[in-house]
Amino acid sequence: MKSTITSFAADEWILESQRLRYRKINEGDFEELKAMLSDPKVMYAWEHTFSDQLISNWIKNQLSYYRQDGVGYFAAIEKDSSAFVGQMGLHRFSRDNQIAFEVCYMLKNQYQHNGYALEGVQALTEYAFANMGLGIVYAQIKTDNITSIKVAEKARFIKQSVFIKHYNGKDMEHSLYAKTL
Repeated sequence: MKSTITSFAADEWILESQRLRYRKINEGDFEELKAMLSDPKVMYAWEHTFSDQLISNWIKNQLSYYRQDGVGYFAAIEKDSSAFVGQMGLHRFSRDNQIAFEVCYMLKNQYQHNGYALEGVQALTEYAFANMGLGIVYAQIKTDNITSIKVAEKARFIKQSVFIKHYNGKDMEHSLYAKTL
């Protein structure tokens, strides 16, 4: 079943790519996010699914990121059907005691392996360069997430290093990829 999002004015879209439009996530996206964040097939790289409380906190965090940085995860909406495909965005993180931004995404299971991840990564990277004035954008990817590694490499990100990221009480090996302007 495809869900639709039709209540947004044209000026509320942050950017668009060939098949997708991107807008800020809001409280009304709870059920769409729940369908994705509670799906083990989608959340395999995170090694857990999200409870209703974690989803509510996720939305609040995105709203905070928008106020802080103007970016975060955005709702990715299919142009042709208005379906909520997933979320894609840019997130602040600390790198060598400096502020940096990474491109990130999660897609609903039924929209995976259709080129949306690559399309979104390319659009968001260009947005970061053109609209945020960044000269470099990163991607942090679990070393066993072969699909996301392929997306990063197709988008011409270059592997910089491997590091341990502590998340949800676990140490997870990640690769850091980067793309420069």
